[in-house]
Amino acid sequence: MNSPDVSLVIPLFNEAQNLRPLAARIEAALDACDVSYEAVFVDDGSADESLDILRDLCAEEPRFYALSLSRNFGKEVAIAAGLDHASGRAVVIMDADLQHPPEVIAQFIEKWREGYKNVYGQRVDRATDPKLRVALTGVFYRLLEKFGDVRLPPGAGDFRLLDRQAVDALLTMRERARFNKGLFAWIGFKSIGVPFDVDQRAGGMSKFNFARLVRFALDGMMSFSSIPLKVWTYVGLLISAFALALAGYYWVRTMLFGVDTPGFPTLVVSIAFFSGIQLISLGVLGEYVARIFNEVKGRPLYLVAERLGARETQPKAGDRS
Repeated sequence: MNSPDVSLVIPLFNEAQNLRPLAARIEAALDACDVSYEAVFVDDGSADESLDILRDLCAEEPRFYALSLSRNFGKEVAIAAGLDHASGRAVVIMDADLQHPPEVIAQFIEKWREGYKNVYGQRVDRATDPKLRVALTGVFYRLLEKFGDVRLPPGAGDFRLLDRQAVDALLTMRERARFNKGLFAWIGFKSIGVPFDVDQRAGGMSKFNFARLVRFALDGMMSFSSIPLKVWTYVGLLISAFALALAGYYWVRTMLFGVDTPGFPTLVVSIAFFSGIQLISLGVLGEYVARIFNEVKGRPLYLVAERLGARETQPKAGDRS
């Protein structure tokens, strides 16, 4: 089978309200670009009518292809599944909620034709996000930039075009605790940003609650930085220095003024404080050990329950269904 010029990879979870409007805008936008294309939808264990709508779309449009994963594996893994099955010379990753405008893909393709292999959408603002989320996101990215191994372009996310060479590089990375924004930056290649305005979600609600965002941030920090481990060495040194200084103070005080009656509250607070420090440091170490444990088990990233569409695709790395 001849490879298309562009493959779209679209992970989705409970996006039944958005799929038909998205499909219509994709067809209009890509038909205007004078390129051959395919759209690879990855249903990440949806519980609504998303899969039924995908069946209809794939039956109506031969350029549409869909994977139904056996359960919800998370957006990062769903993107990896889509990249495994995308055959285009370039691959565009986008969300299914229409916050990533398909019309911007034409600008991605233009930059790709100029020789750029990693063309990322750059958000002009974050007006569609809650203020608390914007503030916490800013703190996370500043920490990652200062202590991490990669530098993330400001405003860049999953919405981007990757040349086949960049996609093949990503396919060699099979880690399970995935932070795709970091992986996109880590592979390098000639890159450029394309500014775009984020649209309001067409229908449904965001699937990223606060707990999932915190977990996502931990995956990002621990995948591309060892500073959470190293910092406890310095914390331990500071606490030890403080303890030695305090011991010296009490020794001098005892020599000058004699022995005071020990204070029970001081003892309790000290024990609680240092116990907390020890448990936090063990918890950070445990997070890294847990990620090592998940990697050495060697399980596949995902399992495919069903394939939809006329295109026959052979399973690739990571697909053992």
